[in-house]
Amino acid sequence: MTGHLRIVGDRRADRLRVVAAHTEKALVVRCHQRLRGPYTGVDTVLRAVLPEAYRRWPDLVENHRVALLYGMPELAQLIGPPPPTLADEAPHEERTRFFGAGWIRCMSQGIVSFLVEYAQRIRAETASAFEVAFEEVHAAEATTRELLALLLRRADPSLLRVVVSAGADALSDELEAELAAFTALLAPPTCEEQPTAHQTPLQWAAVYVDSDCTDDDPRAIRGYRQSDPQAVAHLHDERAESLERTATWGVRMSAIAYHREHGSDPTGSGRAALLAAQRHAVATGFSTAVVDLGLRGRGLADPRLREHDYWEFTREAAAACIPIGRLEQSMELYQELLRRFTNPKIHMMTSYSIAMLHTRFLQPRDHDLALQWQHNAVAIAGILPDPAERRTFSVFHDNGLALVEMHRGNRHRALELVESCITRLDAELDDDQWVLHRSQLLYNRARLLAALGRLEEAHADYTRLIDLDPYYTDYLSERARISRDRGDFDAALADYDRAVRLAPPFPELYYNRGTARARIGDHQGALEDFSHVLEMEPRDLDTRIARAELRLETGDLDGAEADADTGLALHPGEVQLLCLKGTVLLQREELDKALTAFDGALEKDPHYPAALINRAVTHFQQSRPGRAVADLSVALDVVGDDPDILLNRGIAHLADGATDLALADFDHALALPDADIDELQRQRRLCNASSTH
Repeated sequence: MTGHLRIVGDRRADRLRVVAAHTEKALVVRCHQRLRGPYTGVDTVLRAVLPEAYRRWPDLVENHRVALLYGMPELAQLIGPPPPTLADEAPHEERTRFFGAGWIRCMSQGIVSFLVEYAQRIRAETASAFEVAFEEVHAAEATTRELLALLLRRADPSLLRVVVSAGADALSDELEAELAAFTALLAPPTCEEQPTAHQTPLQWAAVYVDSDCTDDDPRAIRGYRQSDPQAVAHLHDERAESLERTATWGVRMSAIAYHREHGSDPTGSGRAALLAAQRHAVATGFSTAVVDLGLRGRGLADPRLREHDYWEFTREAAAACIPIGRLEQSMELYQELLRRFTNPKIHMMTSYSIAMLHTRFLQPRDHDLALQWQHNAVAIAGILPDPAERRTFSVFHDNGLALVEMHRGNRHRALELVESCITRLDAELDDDQWVLHRSQLLYNRARLLAALGRLEEAHADYTRLIDLDPYYTDYLSERARISRDRGDFDAALADYDRAVRLAPPFPELYYNRGTARARIGDHQGALEDFSHVLEMEPRDLDTRIARAELRLETGDLDGAEADADTGLALHPGEVQLLCLKGTVLLQREELDKALTAFDGALEKDPHYPAALINRAVTHFQQSRPGRAVADLSVALDVVGDDPDILLNRGIAHLADGATDLALADFDHALALPDADIDELQRQRRLCNASSTH
């Protein structure tokens, strides 16, 4: 068994021959996105392993249940349903949660963790590796490609060997970077097409359509292109009908939507299929799919006859452009809506969306321009003719206005707006109406209360949110943060632990729990949390620094240096890592190398206190007290009066023969809180003794 493998060839049949020749009992799965959209191929792997895993190791499945089912709800037939959240149960028009860029990536990390742990258990019993060959990766959806990049990086090929089989086209940047480390084999083409019984172009077109237009046989592709368009459209209709009977959401998002789009009624059933597919992708957070479906749907929705559908396709595509970094395209789509339509509701919602772009995402932020756009949304909401719509949208847009005001620093005004929204909805709606949106209002109030230092009230709001939506773990993390601010680390860790049990592996969650564990002296627990984050996301700078500092604090100089070196390879010239590297070298008494590291850090940031202080120590140990004084003086200018820095500068002054300056520093330090009085008094005595000789 060797390492992971890449196979490149134009035809699937050719690639599969190479797969068979270079693997033993590999599970071969197809990843073409036209089959089942995001996670195509991944779902096949999970269908193959989950029944055995659930039967033999139910704890393994339970630990990853949310991630396993998130994008593939049909797998609930094998392992039961995921825990419900308010967002899952809310009607489509009430689902207003925004999915950030890391949401689906986190779910993919959970799936990877499951597969890695599954392979470890299989290896422990069979002494053999689990092999999976992912075929047609060049045609895989972005979510699948991202998961494969994570799997390649995290899976030990002696336990779980990954084969990526694809055409010659470049894959995503992340996947290409991971594949670069592994062997690539070419799949030579067969010399001739295999002889078959004579078939007409339309018969070959039927072969192509029945493959959901994934067959790469040139005869099938030629037949499809050469056949009568109406006859081909009829083939698409028939294929869609046959799939409808047992279709999962993955099939509906991809194959059925594609066939309806290319069938005999593209602007009718095609448009409806794309809209249903996009709505599912929106609810799940598959942002790349949302954009793709939205742009295709716009092409089938006549903006004059199907104004609402055209607007929905466009606005959802524009919103989904944001988490995948296509901000300019998002703004272009919103502006196109404003140019095309005069419908007040479209202008109202588009104004809100543009306000959110300016206050949350575009660089530089422009909160004043956001305020201008959001005022427009609020104004339109207030004059809508339907009283129920006027109430609902006025509250929604006042909540948006509160967010802008919070970003502008007007927290009290933001809180007034949010509390007004809550009061109005509580007075006018039944308890079971707009539950999700009302929970988000309560969330916004809790955040504002915390920002204003009203921690008891914020804690109470988060507790209420947890009772309302116990499986939405953001609330647990926020309540844990408040408990930390109150000094109650037991309560904070209880919330973090519960969130870790319920949630997919959000790196931020493990990082936060790790820092809390470190604060109470649980160094091993903190190390485990930091290490788990870096296994998932080795480029995470904050966690890399935190683990290096923890290792340094616990005397693991080799580990701290390894983290500093790895971090610097990923983030060249990063100041904190250079300083950590220098500190390790200083503790090893490799003073010249330490000085080089501190010099490098201070080249990047001449006022970085830790580098100044540690370079001063290095200068002092190399008998250059004057230079130590200079560095410590700059550090004091940066951080203000600090008794420890004053103590050290006084010692350096004393070594440099400046007794009066040393005494002044010691006396100054003695007047400050948290001063080391015993050491300062001892140094004063040394000063006095020195001055008498």
